[in-house]
Amino acid sequence: MREFGGARAAGRRRRRGVAWAVAGLLALLAPLLVPSAGAEPKPTVEEVHARVERLYREAEAATDAYNEAAGKAERQREKAERLDRRAAAASRRLAGLKDEAGALARAQYRGGGVPLEARLLLSDDPEEFVDDLRLARKGQHAQRRLITEVTGARQRLDGYAEDAAGAYERLERTREAKGRAKEKIEERLAEAKELERRLRAEERERLRRLERQRARESQARWLDSGILAEIDAKATPAGRKALAYATDQLGKDYVWGAEGPDTFDCSGLTMRAWEAAGVRIPRTSQTQLAGLPRIDVREMRPGDLIIYHSDASHVGIYAGDGAIVHAPRPGRQVTVAGAGTMPIKAVVRPDA
Repeated sequence: MREFGGARAAGRRRRRGVAWAVAGLLALLAPLLVPSAGAEPKPTVEEVHARVERLYREAEAATDAYNEAAGKAERQREKAERLDRRAAAASRRLAGLKDEAGALARAQYRGGGVPLEARLLLSDDPEEFVDDLRLARKGQHAQRRLITEVTGARQRLDGYAEDAAGAYERLERTREAKGRAKEKIEERLAEAKELERRLRAEERERLRRLERQRARESQARWLDSGILAEIDAKATPAGRKALAYATDQLGKDYVWGAEGPDTFDCSGLTMRAWEAAGVRIPRTSQTQLAGLPRIDVREMRPGDLIIYHSDASHVGIYAGDGAIVHAPRPGRQVTVAGAGTMPIKAVVRPDA
Protein backbone atom coordinates (compact mmCIF):
# COMPACT_ATOMS: atom_id res chain seq x y z
CA MET A 1 0.00 0.00 0.00
CA ARG A 2 2.83 2.30 0.82
CA GLU A 3 4.28 1.71 -2.67
CA PHE A 4 0.89 2.47 -4.25
CA GLY A 5 0.47 5.67 -2.21
CA GLY A 6 3.99 6.74 -3.16
CA ALA A 7 3.27 6.19 -6.83
CA ARG A 8 0.11 8.29 -6.60
CA ALA A 9 2.02 11.12 -4.94
CA ALA A 10 4.72 10.98 -7.60
CA GLY A 11 2.04 11.08 -10.27
CA ARG A 12 0.49 14.16 -8.73
CA ARG A 13 3.89 15.86 -8.62
CA ARG A 14 4.49 15.04 -12.31
CA ARG A 15 1.04 16.35 -13.27
CA ARG A 16 1.66 19.54 -11.34
CA GLY A 17 5.04 19.91 -13.05
CA VAL A 18 3.47 19.42 -16.46
CA ALA A 19 0.75 21.96 -15.61
CA TRP A 20 3.32 24.51 -14.54
CA ALA A 21 5.34 23.90 -17.70
CA VAL A 22 2.26 24.34 -19.90
CA ALA A 23 1.32 27.50 -18.03
CA GLY A 24 4.81 28.89 -18.52
CA LEU A 25 4.75 28.03 -22.21
CA LEU A 26 1.37 29.70 -22.65
CA ALA A 27 2.68 32.77 -20.87
CA LEU A 28 5.57 32.95 -23.33
CA LEU A 29 3.32 32.43 -26.32
CA ALA A 30 0.56 34.77 -25.17
CA PRO A 31 2.09 37.97 -26.74
CA LEU A 32 2.32 36.14 -30.05
CA LEU A 33 -1.18 34.64 -29.93
CA VAL A 34 -3.08 37.69 -28.63
CA PRO A 35 -2.45 41.28 -29.92
CA SER A 36 -1.06 43.55 -27.24
CA ALA A 37 -3.55 46.08 -25.92
CA GLY A 38 -0.87 48.77 -26.15
CA ALA A 39 0.20 48.02 -29.74
CA GLU A 40 -0.28 50.96 -32.10
CA PRO A 41 -2.77 50.10 -34.85
CA LYS A 42 -1.61 50.45 -38.43
CA PRO A 43 -2.55 53.92 -39.74
CA THR A 44 -5.02 54.18 -42.58
CA VAL A 45 -3.99 55.58 -45.97
CA GLU A 46 -5.88 58.77 -45.11
CA GLU A 47 -3.93 59.12 -41.87
CA VAL A 48 -0.66 58.45 -43.68
CA HIS A 49 -1.58 61.11 -46.24
CA ALA A 50 -2.23 63.68 -43.51
CA ARG A 51 1.00 62.85 -41.68
CA VAL A 52 3.09 62.82 -44.86
CA GLU A 53 1.68 66.18 -45.94
CA ARG A 54 2.45 67.64 -42.52
CA LEU A 55 6.00 66.28 -42.58
CA TYR A 56 6.70 67.64 -46.04
CA ARG A 57 5.27 71.01 -45.01
CA GLU A 58 7.56 71.08 -41.96
CA ALA A 59 10.51 70.07 -44.14
CA GLU A 60 9.69 72.88 -46.58
CA ALA A 61 9.45 75.42 -43.76
CA ALA A 62 12.82 74.18 -42.48
CA THR A 63 14.19 74.48 -46.02
CA ASP A 64 13.24 78.16 -46.01
CA ALA A 65 15.06 78.54 -42.69
CA TYR A 66 18.07 76.71 -44.12
CA ASN A 67 18.14 78.85 -47.26
CA GLU A 68 17.80 82.05 -45.25
CA ALA A 69 20.61 80.97 -42.92
CA ALA A 70 22.77 80.00 -45.88
CA GLY A 71 22.31 83.43 -47.48
CA LYS A 72 22.92 85.19 -44.18
CA ALA A 73 26.04 83.13 -43.53
CA GLU A 74 27.44 84.07 -46.92
CA ARG A 75 26.79 87.77 -46.30
CA GLN A 76 28.33 87.57 -42.83
CA ARG A 77 31.37 85.73 -44.17
CA GLU A 78 31.92 88.40 -46.83
CA LYS A 79 31.56 91.15 -44.21
CA ALA A 80 34.04 89.43 -41.88
CA GLU A 81 36.53 89.08 -44.71
CA ARG A 82 36.13 92.78 -45.63
CA LEU A 83 36.80 93.70 -42.01
CA ASP A 84 39.87 91.47 -42.00
CA ARG A 85 41.19 93.22 -45.10
CA ARG A 86 40.56 96.64 -43.58
CA ALA A 87 42.27 95.60 -40.35
CA ALA A 88 45.28 94.38 -42.32
CA ALA A 89 45.43 97.70 -44.21
CA ALA A 90 45.16 99.65 -40.93
CA SER A 91 47.91 97.50 -39.45
CA ARG A 92 50.18 98.20 -42.42
CA ARG A 93 49.43 101.92 -42.17
CA LEU A 94 50.20 101.87 -38.45
CA ALA A 95 53.52 100.16 -39.12
CA GLY A 96 54.35 102.84 -41.72
CA LEU A 97 53.50 105.60 -39.28
CA LYS A 98 55.73 104.00 -36.67
CA ASP A 99 58.56 104.02 -39.18
CA GLU A 100 57.88 107.69 -39.87
CA ALA A 101 57.89 108.45 -36.14
CA GLY A 102 61.21 106.66 -35.82
CA ALA A 103 62.66 108.76 -38.65
CA LEU A 104 61.58 111.97 -36.91
CA ALA A 105 63.09 110.78 -33.65
CA ARG A 106 66.38 109.96 -35.38
CA ALA A 107 66.42 113.37 -37.09
CA GLN A 108 65.96 115.04 -33.73
CA TYR A 109 68.73 112.95 -32.26
CA ARG A 110 71.08 113.95 -35.09
CA GLY A 111 70.31 117.59 -34.24
CA GLY A 112 71.83 116.99 -30.86
CA GLY A 113 68.49 116.71 -29.17
CA VAL A 114 68.15 120.53 -29.17
CA PRO A 115 64.57 121.60 -29.90
CA LEU A 116 64.09 123.52 -33.14
CA GLU A 117 62.79 126.55 -31.26
CA ALA A 118 66.06 126.74 -29.29
CA ARG A 119 68.15 126.37 -32.44
CA LEU A 120 66.24 129.31 -33.98
CA LEU A 121 67.14 131.55 -31.08
CA LEU A 122 70.82 130.66 -31.42
CA SER A 123 70.93 131.45 -35.16
CA ASP A 124 72.88 134.60 -36.26
CA ASP A 125 71.87 134.54 -39.96
CA PRO A 126 68.45 136.21 -40.58
CA GLU A 127 67.81 134.17 -43.75
CA GLU A 128 68.82 131.00 -42.02
CA PHE A 129 66.52 132.06 -39.16
CA VAL A 130 63.54 132.36 -41.57
CA ASP A 131 64.40 129.06 -43.24
CA ASP A 132 64.76 127.33 -39.92
CA LEU A 133 61.47 128.86 -38.73
CA ARG A 134 59.73 127.47 -41.80
CA LEU A 135 61.30 124.07 -41.18
CA ALA A 136 60.35 124.24 -37.51
CA ARG A 137 56.72 124.87 -38.35
CA LYS A 138 56.77 122.02 -40.88
CA GLY A 139 58.31 119.78 -38.25
CA GLN A 140 55.66 120.72 -35.71
CA HIS A 141 52.87 120.13 -38.24
CA ALA A 142 54.43 116.81 -39.18
CA GLN A 143 54.60 115.75 -35.54
CA ARG A 144 51.00 116.75 -34.86
CA ARG A 145 49.83 115.04 -38.05
CA LEU A 146 51.79 111.95 -37.16
CA ILE A 147 50.33 111.79 -33.66
CA THR A 148 46.81 112.26 -35.05
CA GLU A 149 47.31 109.61 -37.74
CA VAL A 150 48.82 107.10 -35.34
CA THR A 151 45.93 107.60 -32.92
CA GLY A 152 43.36 107.25 -35.73
CA ALA A 153 45.08 104.18 -37.19
CA ARG A 154 45.12 102.49 -33.79
CA GLN A 155 41.43 103.26 -33.23
CA ARG A 156 40.50 101.97 -36.68
CA LEU A 157 42.55 98.82 -36.18
CA ASP A 158 40.93 98.15 -32.81
CA GLY A 159 37.48 98.84 -34.26
CA TYR A 160 37.98 96.56 -37.25
CA ALA A 161 39.31 93.79 -35.02
CA GLU A 162 36.34 94.10 -32.66
CA ASP A 163 33.82 94.22 -35.53
CA ALA A 164 35.44 91.23 -37.20
CA ALA A 165 35.29 89.23 -33.97
CA GLY A 166 31.57 90.04 -33.68
CA ALA A 167 31.00 89.15 -37.33
CA TYR A 168 32.67 85.78 -36.92
CA GLU A 169 30.66 85.11 -33.77
CA ARG A 170 27.39 85.88 -35.62
CA LEU A 171 28.58 83.76 -38.52
CA GLU A 172 29.12 80.81 -36.19
CA ARG A 173 25.63 81.19 -34.70
CA THR A 174 24.12 81.37 -38.19
CA ARG A 175 25.99 78.25 -39.24
CA GLU A 176 24.64 76.47 -36.17
CA ALA A 177 21.10 77.55 -37.11
CA LYS A 178 21.71 76.33 -40.65
CA GLY A 179 22.90 72.97 -39.28
CA ARG A 180 19.81 72.62 -37.07
CA ALA A 181 17.54 73.40 -40.03
CA LYS A 182 19.34 70.78 -42.11
CA GLU A 183 18.88 68.16 -39.39
CA LYS A 184 15.16 68.99 -39.16
CA ILE A 185 14.73 68.73 -42.93
CA GLU A 186 16.45 65.35 -43.09
CA GLU A 187 14.48 64.03 -40.10
CA ARG A 188 11.12 65.04 -41.59
CA LEU A 189 11.97 63.69 -45.03
CA ALA A 190 13.22 60.39 -43.59
CA GLU A 191 10.05 59.99 -41.51
CA ALA A 192 7.81 60.76 -44.49
CA LYS A 193 9.66 58.29 -46.70
CA GLU A 194 9.48 55.61 -44.01
CA LEU A 195 5.71 56.10 -43.68
CA GLU A 196 5.27 55.71 -47.42
CA ARG A 197 7.65 52.74 -47.54
CA ARG A 198 5.55 50.79 -45.05
CA LEU A 199 2.52 50.95 -47.31
CA ARG A 200 1.80 48.07 -49.63
CA ALA A 201 1.96 48.74 -53.37
CA GLU A 202 -1.81 49.08 -53.67
CA GLU A 203 -1.88 51.39 -50.64
CA ARG A 204 0.83 53.61 -52.16
CA GLU A 205 -1.21 53.87 -55.35
CA ARG A 206 -4.27 54.75 -53.29
CA LEU A 207 -2.19 57.41 -51.53
CA ARG A 208 -1.27 58.95 -54.89
CA ARG A 209 -4.90 58.93 -55.96
CA LEU A 210 -5.90 60.54 -52.67
CA GLU A 211 -3.30 63.31 -53.19
CA ARG A 212 -4.60 64.01 -56.70
CA GLN A 213 -8.20 63.94 -55.50
CA ARG A 214 -7.54 66.43 -52.69
CA ALA A 215 -5.71 68.72 -55.14
CA ARG A 216 -8.62 68.57 -57.62
CA GLU A 217 -11.13 69.32 -54.87
CA SER A 218 -9.12 72.33 -53.66
CA GLN A 219 -8.75 73.65 -57.20
CA ALA A 220 -12.46 73.17 -57.90
CA ARG A 221 -13.44 75.11 -54.78
CA TRP A 222 -11.08 77.92 -55.78
CA LEU A 223 -12.47 78.08 -59.31
CA ASP A 224 -16.07 77.84 -58.09
CA SER A 225 -15.48 81.10 -56.21
CA GLY A 226 -15.55 82.83 -59.60
CA ILE A 227 -12.02 84.08 -59.18
CA LEU A 228 -11.01 83.59 -62.82
CA ALA A 229 -13.84 85.79 -64.04
CA GLU A 230 -12.27 88.67 -62.15
CA ILE A 231 -8.66 88.04 -63.26
CA ASP A 232 -8.12 89.63 -66.66
CA ALA A 233 -4.58 90.99 -66.54
CA LYS A 234 -1.87 90.15 -69.04
CA ALA A 235 1.76 89.49 -68.23
CA THR A 236 4.34 92.22 -68.54
CA PRO A 237 7.40 91.56 -70.76
CA ALA A 238 9.41 90.73 -67.63
CA GLY A 239 6.62 88.49 -66.35
CA ARG A 240 6.55 86.59 -69.65
CA LYS A 241 10.32 86.04 -69.46
CA ALA A 242 10.08 84.78 -65.87
CA LEU A 243 7.24 82.44 -66.76
CA ALA A 244 9.07 81.18 -69.85
CA TYR A 245 12.10 80.33 -67.74
CA ALA A 246 9.94 78.49 -65.19
CA THR A 247 8.16 76.42 -67.84
CA ASP A 248 11.52 75.49 -69.39
CA GLN A 249 12.35 73.74 -66.10
CA LEU A 250 9.34 71.39 -66.20
CA GLY A 251 10.33 67.85 -65.29
CA LYS A 252 13.42 68.78 -63.27
CA ASP A 253 13.70 67.30 -59.79
CA TYR A 254 12.88 69.10 -56.58
CA VAL A 255 15.89 69.16 -54.24
CA TRP A 256 15.74 71.16 -51.03
CA GLY A 257 18.15 74.11 -51.02
CA ALA A 258 18.69 73.87 -54.81
CA GLU A 259 18.75 76.96 -57.04
CA GLY A 260 19.24 75.33 -60.44
CA PRO A 261 20.16 74.89 -63.12
CA ASP A 262 19.44 71.14 -62.86
CA THR A 263 17.39 70.94 -59.65
CA PHE A 264 15.27 73.42 -57.69
CA ASP A 265 13.33 73.96 -54.54
CA CYS A 266 10.19 76.10 -54.74
CA SER A 267 11.74 79.51 -54.06
CA GLY A 268 14.94 78.63 -55.90
CA LEU A 269 12.80 78.22 -59.03
CA THR A 270 10.95 81.53 -58.62
CA MET A 271 14.16 83.41 -57.80
CA ARG A 272 15.94 82.10 -60.90
CA ALA A 273 12.87 82.70 -63.07
CA TRP A 274 12.77 86.39 -62.19
CA GLU A 275 16.56 86.63 -62.36
CA ALA A 276 16.24 85.45 -65.98
CA ALA A 277 13.84 88.36 -66.48
CA GLY A 278 16.44 90.80 -65.13
CA VAL A 279 14.86 91.27 -61.69
CA ARG A 280 16.65 90.26 -58.46
CA ILE A 281 14.30 89.02 -55.75
CA PRO A 282 14.91 87.52 -52.27
CA ARG A 283 15.87 83.87 -51.93
CA THR A 284 13.12 82.29 -49.82
CA SER A 285 9.33 82.25 -50.06
CA GLN A 286 9.10 84.05 -46.72
CA THR A 287 11.51 86.82 -47.72
CA GLN A 288 9.84 87.06 -51.12
CA LEU A 289 6.58 87.69 -49.27
CA ALA A 290 8.22 90.23 -46.96
CA GLY A 291 10.27 92.03 -49.61
CA LEU A 292 7.96 92.28 -52.64
CA PRO A 293 4.81 94.38 -53.17
CA ARG A 294 1.55 92.55 -52.42
CA ILE A 295 -1.17 92.33 -55.04
CA ASP A 296 -4.83 91.48 -54.56
CA VAL A 297 -5.45 87.96 -55.83
CA ARG A 298 -8.13 89.31 -58.21
CA GLU A 299 -5.53 91.56 -59.83
CA MET A 300 -2.77 88.99 -60.32
CA ARG A 301 -1.27 88.39 -63.73
CA PRO A 302 1.03 85.73 -65.21
CA GLY A 303 4.48 85.99 -63.67
CA ASP A 304 3.24 87.03 -60.23
CA LEU A 305 4.27 84.85 -57.31
CA ILE A 306 1.66 83.09 -55.20
CA ILE A 307 2.73 82.45 -51.61
CA TYR A 308 1.07 79.48 -49.93
CA HIS A 309 0.21 78.31 -46.40
CA SER A 310 -0.04 80.35 -43.23
CA ASP A 311 3.72 80.13 -42.65
CA ALA A 312 4.53 81.24 -46.24
CA SER A 313 6.49 78.01 -46.72
CA HIS A 314 5.72 77.47 -50.43
CA VAL A 315 5.67 79.60 -53.58
CA GLY A 316 4.75 79.14 -57.22
CA ILE A 317 4.67 81.39 -60.28
CA TYR A 318 1.25 82.15 -61.73
CA ALA A 319 0.91 80.91 -65.30
CA GLY A 320 -2.57 82.24 -66.08
CA ASP A 321 -5.87 80.36 -66.52
CA GLY A 322 -5.87 79.32 -62.87
CA ALA A 323 -2.55 77.44 -63.01
CA ILE A 324 0.91 77.75 -61.50
CA VAL A 325 4.36 76.38 -62.31
CA HIS A 326 6.09 75.21 -59.15
CA ALA A 327 8.56 72.77 -57.61
CA PRO A 328 6.27 70.80 -55.26
CA ARG A 329 8.40 68.77 -52.83
CA PRO A 330 11.07 66.06 -52.60
CA GLY A 331 10.31 63.11 -54.81
CA ARG A 332 8.45 65.31 -57.29
CA GLN A 333 9.43 67.36 -60.33
CA VAL A 334 8.76 70.92 -61.46
CA THR A 335 5.22 70.78 -62.76
CA VAL A 336 2.04 72.68 -63.63
CA ALA A 337 -0.70 72.59 -60.98
CA GLY A 338 -3.88 74.40 -60.08
CA ALA A 339 -3.26 77.71 -58.38
CA GLY A 340 -5.92 76.87 -55.82
CA THR A 341 -4.65 73.43 -54.82
CA MET A 342 -3.07 74.89 -51.69
CA PRO A 343 -4.28 77.62 -49.32
CA ILE A 344 -3.15 80.99 -50.71
CA LYS A 345 -1.60 83.39 -48.24
CA ALA A 346 -0.71 86.27 -50.58
CA VAL A 347 0.28 87.28 -54.11
CA VAL A 348 3.40 89.38 -54.72
CA ARG A 349 4.67 91.10 -57.85
CA PRO A 350 8.44 91.36 -58.47
CA ASP A 351 8.14 94.03 -61.19
CA ALA A 352 5.48 96.19 -59.54
